[in-house]
Amino acid sequence: MAKAKKKYRCQNCGDISPRWQGQCDNCGEWNSLEEEAGVTVFSAKHDLQTGGRSVQMVDLNSAIELPKRCSTDINEFDRALGGGLVPGSAILLGGDPGIGKSTLLLQTVANLAYKGLKTAYISGEEAVDQVRLRARRLGLGDAPVSLAAATSVRDILTTLGDGEPPALIIIDSIQTMHSDQIEGAPGTVSQVRSSAQELIRFAKKCGSALILVGHVTKDGSIAGPRVLEHMVDTVLSFEGERSHQYRILRASKNRFGGTDEIGVFAMQEKGLTEVANPSSLFLSNRDDHVTGGAVFPALEGTRPVLIEIQALTVRLASGATPRRAVVGWDSGRLAMILAVLEARCGLSFSTCEVYLNIAGGYKVSDPGADLAVAAALISALAEKPLPSDAILFGEIALSGDIRPVAHAALRIKEAEKLGFEQVFMPYGGSEVKAMKQQKFKTLRNLVDHMLGRD
Repeated sequence: MAKAKKKYRCQNCGDISPRWQGQCDNCGEWNSLEEEAGVTVFSAKHDLQTGGRSVQMVDLNSAIELPKRCSTDINEFDRALGGGLVPGSAILLGGDPGIGKSTLLLQTVANLAYKGLKTAYISGEEAVDQVRLRARRLGLGDAPVSLAAATSVRDILTTLGDGEPPALIIIDSIQTMHSDQIEGAPGTVSQVRSSAQELIRFAKKCGSALILVGHVTKDGSIAGPRVLEHMVDTVLSFEGERSHQYRILRASKNRFGGTDEIGVFAMQEKGLTEVANPSSLFLSNRDDHVTGGAVFPALEGTRPVLIEIQALTVRLASGATPRRAVVGWDSGRLAMILAVLEARCGLSFSTCEVYLNIAGGYKVSDPGADLAVAAALISALAEKPLPSDAILFGEIALSGDIRPVAHAALRIKEAEKLGFEQVFMPYGGSEVKAMKQQKFKTLRNLVDHMLGRD
C-alpha cells in the first residue's frame, strides 16, 4: 500500500492542486487552497473483482410500480420541478440572500403538512422561534411541520431515522451542516460534499424528497464545488431583484423533467404568490408613441414570456467617446448587432451613446431576441415608434441575414392571447398560419421597412 498523496482543494471553486500556492489557477481567488487528506493508493495486486457483495440487478422494463410525483400545491414550483416532487429525489435550491428561498420552502412544506404528509424543516441558520415567527407572518402558524435547529448531520439523520421517514426534508442551508467524519469547518468544500452525500443517501434509501438550500457567490452561481450540483437530481436557481416584486425560479438541471423551465412568483406581504401570466408583468404601462420599444416573445423551456426591449440613443459632440450600457442582455451580442447595422445597413451608431434595457429586470439569453433588439435600436435612432400590436423575433447573422428560431408557433400563440395582431419574423422555418406576418430575409429589409424605403 502506497503512501497517501497530499492534495489541496480551492474552497471557492473546488479545483484540486497537487501543491499549495497563494492563488487558485482556476478561479483566481487568493488564499483559498486548503489541504485535504489524500486517497490511499493501492498497488495493482489488490483485485477489486473479488470480496464484494452482489448487487441486485433489475430489468429496465420490470413490472414495478414507479414512484408517483407529489404536488406541492404551488403550480409554478411544480412547473419548475417538472410536475411535482419525486420521492427519493435530491433538489438543490440557490439564490441571493433575502430573495425568498426560505419563504418559498416554508410555504411548500406547510402545504404538504396540511395534506397529512410528514414533513421536516431543519434550519442551520435560524432558531426555531425565528422560523415560527415567519410562519405566523405568512399565515402558516398552524401547519403541523416538524421544526428543528441543528447543524450536525449525525444528529439530524439519527432524529429523522426514528419512526416513519418524512415525505419532504428541508435543509436550510447545506453550507451550515457539519459531519464529524470529516475535519474542517462547516462551509468548506469537504464538509459540504460529505454532508450532502450523507443526506442524499438517507433520502434515497427512505424515499424522502430532499431540498438543500445553497448559498451563492458574488456572480450568482451556487457556492462550493460543481460536484454538489452533480450529486443532486435537480438544480433550481431563485432569481430576481430586491427592487422588483417578482421572482423567477429557474431549473438548470432536472433528471425528472425538462431543463430551463421557469416558475414566476411575486413577493407580497403574505409571502410569495404565483404569477399565472408572467407576460403581463413585463408589458405593463407601455406607451404607444415612445420610440425604442420592441416586444419579444422569449421562450423559457415550454413557456413563452413576452417582454419589452427598450433602447435609447443619444447623439454626442464630435470627439467624445460613446458609451454602451446593457441591462438584462449580453453586451457582446449588442456590439455585434451594432456592427451589423453599421456594416450591412449603413446606419451609424459611432457618434451615439447606446443604452439597452430589458423591462422589469428580466434577463434574456435567447438568440431569437436579435431582431427585436435591432428593431428597438433602429426605432430609437430614427425616432420612429414600432407598431404597438407587433412582436418581433429572429436571429441575426454577421452577414445581415435573419435566421428562423425554434417554436415560432408557440411564441405567436402566446402573443395572440395578449391581443397582438402582427409579427415581424424571418423567412423559412415552420409555417405559421396566424396573425398578420411581416417576413424579412435580411436586416436591411427590416431597416427599409421601418424607414419607409420599400
